[in-house]
Amino acid sequence: MPVAMVVGALLHTSVGRLDVLSPYLIAAMLFVTFTRVKAAELKLERIHLGQIGIQLVGSLMLYLLLRWCGVNEIICQGALICVFIPTAMASVVVGGMLGANVTTMTTFTLLSNMSVAVVAPVVFSFVGTHTELPFLTSFWLVFRRLLLLVVLPFVAAQLMGKISPKAFDYVRGHQSWSFYLWLASLTILMGSTTTFILAQPREYVGMEVAMALIAGVLCVGQFALGRWWGARCGDKVAGGQSVGQKNTLLAILLAQSYLHPLSSVAPAAYIVWQNIINSIQLSRKK
Repeated sequence: MPVAMVVGALLHTSVGRLDVLSPYLIAAMLFVTFTRVKAAELKLERIHLGQIGIQLVGSLMLYLLLRWCGVNEIICQGALICVFIPTAMASVVVGGMLGANVTTMTTFTLLSNMSVAVVAPVVFSFVGTHTELPFLTSFWLVFRRLLLLVVLPFVAAQLMGKISPKAFDYVRGHQSWSFYLWLASLTILMGSTTTFILAQPREYVGMEVAMALIAGVLCVGQFALGRWWGARCGDKVAGGQSVGQKNTLLAILLAQSYLHPLSSVAPAAYIVWQNIINSIQLSRKK
């Protein structure tokens, strides 16, 4: 993963031109991952209600609080997207290694991604680049994108399980494909983000540093808050990973598409922070 990030940054001129492929790579990655999920096994629990509240309500409260304090709109959007974005599918893998209940985490991961597909069009209709459009037009522009990115891969995976069980089992047995698709997406998005950042005037450097630091604070805060809520519900590790480990690739894509593009610096920095925390946790577990 660090190699993918460095390659994307260093070769940003060439790699950034492939950003048109990012949505398809992310959708393919989620499709492979969703073959691990059987709809009949999913069960909503008390822990999930608190987690989804932190993600959706917490992100909006944070944005409004920062705006009320007079913080720059771009920084507010960067903070919003770092909390609002759904849980990463990879969190289930890391959580399992740390001893969390995998079924509990899988249920929330799916709930988290689906809720963003429904709520994001509403949020981005009032915050971001499409605020001047009629609400229904803005809603449809965002929902159509998320429908293809999140909902369609899940539906396709479930249909494959019904129509062609052999193909379903084959894809399910090759989960490593999602890892390489993830790396390809990460490389491209880091390239396009680097290209955009370098094209900005020097006066934005302070704002970019501020967003990187805020992303670090929010990352630590979400892991801590998730572990606190998880401990109250009987699974501290599942709570921490589900709330703290985010689908940052989707966040960068959404920020560049529907918010001020510079706000994508925050989720780009979040990638680094969350993997530092994961590395520390795994080393302590060993």
